[in-house]
Amino acid sequence: MAHYRKRGKKGQETWSFIIDLGLDPLTKKRKQVSKGGFEKKKDAQAAARIIELEIERGTFIKESEMPFENLAHDWLKSYGLNVKISSVRAREKEMKHFICVWGPYPIKNITKKMYQDRIYELSGRYTRNYTSGIHACGRMLFRHAMDLGLIKVNPTENIHLPKQQTKIEDLESGQETVKFIEKEELAQFLKLCQTDGLEMDSLVFTTLAYTGIRIGELLALKWADIDMDQSRLRVTKTLYNPNNNYREYQLLTPKTTGSIRTVRIDNMLVSIMKKHRMKQNETKLKNRQLYNDNAFIFARDDGYPQLRKVIEVRLKRLLKIAGIEKNITPHSFRHTHTSLLIEAGVGIKEIQQRLGHTDINTTMNIYAHMTANMEEKASHQFSELMKDLLL
Repeated sequence: MAHYRKRGKKGQETWSFIIDLGLDPLTKKRKQVSKGGFEKKKDAQAAARIIELEIERGTFIKESEMPFENLAHDWLKSYGLNVKISSVRAREKEMKHFICVWGPYPIKNITKKMYQDRIYELSGRYTRNYTSGIHACGRMLFRHAMDLGLIKVNPTENIHLPKQQTKIEDLESGQETVKFIEKEELAQFLKLCQTDGLEMDSLVFTTLAYTGIRIGELLALKWADIDMDQSRLRVTKTLYNPNNNYREYQLLTPKTTGSIRTVRIDNMLVSIMKKHRMKQNETKLKNRQLYNDNAFIFARDDGYPQLRKVIEVRLKRLLKIAGIEKNITPHSFRHTHTSLLIEAGVGIKEIQQRLGHTDINTTMNIYAHMTANMEEKASHQFSELMKDLLL
């Protein structure tokens, strides 16, 4: 039975109720649920009756006063038990967008409207993909709270991301970030790597361009992953080093299960791999006192795997020398490899297996993007041809 109280100054009194839930079997302390601030006693009675019915039906949940930030940290710990550290770091960044506004706020007080307003706000500042990632993080967190019986209602249910509106300025400018190099540019770039590149530059960028593997997969390669006789390369791991500290790297499983794959490699690439191995053996002898030998192919002079940051800086240097003014990153060589496979007439399924895409849709999206660029190029070349004929 609920007990009711009237409190406050005369003319400003409010009603509250207290419902006894019995003794906690663990703490041996009496449990109660209470709520106040009702203007009339009948309002307090109506609210108390709802809770009494839930208790009778066994569906009552006493919502937690836990601060949002505490719940977030607890969830991240449990989330980290089943995923890679790189995934945890990504979720930590996404979670900060909620913690910065709700940190000390009790989780039970976060309403659907509050959550929707926050998603709208983030949608106005970030891309749809990034906002979608933040929203996915929020859904997992509040689902966790529901599973633990900390809240009654999940504020993330039926929340929709607003569609990203294309700006007129973007359409008028018609500018698109170039993510791959043309065949002729690639040939020029790889020749430049041989003449003007620093140590391993030619091998690094040739391997990326000729295999389509990710930069993390490349830096994690060990000599046992290469079969020189069969001209094959086995991808089984990726290098994780977010702080760019050469001693603090981790070897993780690849991005997806489909990323574990065997890639056929060119005889030319096998040849430069053999030359590189001979040179690396000389480096081992020269630096044998300091060399940390873990059999990495793309190793520094001390044996530790090369840093991604170093590869990125060297790439910018070579692009500048080559006069290629495009937004090219190490990952662009993966797109370049894909475009060349498409141009060579390789089938979708074969491209999917070579790139290590678990989902065929990922391959199809890249295929559609690349073929659209090729069609545009063909149209332009045709127009130039006809222009010359009509002059």
